[in-house]
Amino acid sequence: MCEPAARKGTLPPDLKQRYDLAKIHCDIARRHTEIAYRTRLSGLSELDARRVYGEVLGRIGSHHVDAPNYARLVSRGCLAMDVAIDEPAFASLYAAQATPDRRTLYRDQVSRVIGGRTVGTPVEAETIAAWVARIAHSTLGVPPAITIMEMTAAAVGGLDEYSAFLTTGQLDDLYAQIEGNFVGLGVELKGADDGLLVVHVIPGSPAERAGLRAGDHLVGIGGRSLGGMNVDEAAQLLQGPEGSVVTLAVARGASVARAMTVRREHVEVPSIEDVQIIDPATRVGYVKLTSFQKTTAADLETALRRLDMNGMRSLVIDLRGNPGGLLSAAVDVADLFLDRGLVVATRGRCPEEDFNYSATRSGTWRMPLVLVIDGDSASSSEIFAGAMRDHGRATLVGTRSYGKGSIQGIFPLDTAGVGLRLTTAKFFSPNGRPYSNVGVEPDLVVQSVARPVDGQVIAPAADPFLQAAIAAAHRSAPRTVAQPTSQPVSRAVR
Repeated sequence: MCEPAARKGTLPPDLKQRYDLAKIHCDIARRHTEIAYRTRLSGLSELDARRVYGEVLGRIGSHHVDAPNYARLVSRGCLAMDVAIDEPAFASLYAAQATPDRRTLYRDQVSRVIGGRTVGTPVEAETIAAWVARIAHSTLGVPPAITIMEMTAAAVGGLDEYSAFLTTGQLDDLYAQIEGNFVGLGVELKGADDGLLVVHVIPGSPAERAGLRAGDHLVGIGGRSLGGMNVDEAAQLLQGPEGSVVTLAVARGASVARAMTVRREHVEVPSIEDVQIIDPATRVGYVKLTSFQKTTAADLETALRRLDMNGMRSLVIDLRGNPGGLLSAAVDVADLFLDRGLVVATRGRCPEEDFNYSATRSGTWRMPLVLVIDGDSASSSEIFAGAMRDHGRATLVGTRSYGKGSIQGIFPLDTAGVGLRLTTAKFFSPNGRPYSNVGVEPDLVVQSVARPVDGQVIAPAADPFLQAAIAAAHRSAPRTVAQPTSQPVSRAVR
């Protein structure tokens, strides 16, 4: 419940403090259960870590949407180390000498060093970090590089709700999302009491071919029980080189878990799913758009041509649950439906972040358009929906969107195989409306919808969102239909 309020900036100060503390605990546990990150840290010198810290402070100073408060960044770093020495995932690896007395000594010495000291520049911040690292080493045995990296991660994580320090694994995962492909099984997972719940199986993936289904529970991987294991640690057991196999213990319903062997392969993650004529009587086309990747606009155009050949009169694009993705992909998708005009404007602290993105295509799909949005439609989804709203190009159906109105740049660092996700600008609709903490309001509000259970799909007839969208599409559709040809009949090509 705290996370949505934190993202909207509405948490009371006392709750905000406790929420941030919980975030620090989770981040520390997440980082230090990642094998790839621990391997990188093991070979990192104090000089390397100080170089990373300096580079991070430099990136924050030059690119973050807000001017940095270096004292606050250092303070959060010290807080993170204070938490880390009590966190089992960290202490068992790096703080072997951390007896209760030594922890007290460490905290007393750090308090004396930073108490009343002014921190207003990156150099002063680096000096404090080096002192804290030396104290942690002398009192607790924590290698200086480890302390400096913790202070680095905490500094980035405290900037805003979307900026983050990225470990080796997180950076790889992010690139895989952007590219829309990775090596793995092809499943989306979340935590469950007995292990991992399969939320979604990617069509055509090794997991689908092996027989895994949404709603299955993974209770064991490679002969190891997942009971009591955190999600990140369990998910890491699924990773491995392309071509290798993993044996899963899979429970389905009330049945006894059975063994299933799946080969790790290169998996393409589609951003376009469920392309169909959803209402044959009125020829309403339907596309589920799940994310905005490099190929999304091209994939959507392919889907539109297919629907057009099947006699589509109007189109529903379902953006529910779409968390966003590439800003450029949102602009390209909007460009499919607009002749000209502004799609989105970005504004940052630095002049190079100020940019206007406009429609430029020579051809435009002109069929009546309905977009379905909900509270989980965010970021690039909101850019697309907001542009269609402001240009009067589509009817929006559903509930108010998420309200993420900021842009994050990805900055891989030169050392340690880590990176940053840094908020660099905020974006605004063609009419100048902000999205942050506001979102996009639908033209037609749908109050409720049945929720899928364990990834099961709801039939359109039982989905109030889709029924409202189909009705809206039917009202705006032309009364006659041109016969399909080799060229898209709904598209004016100039």
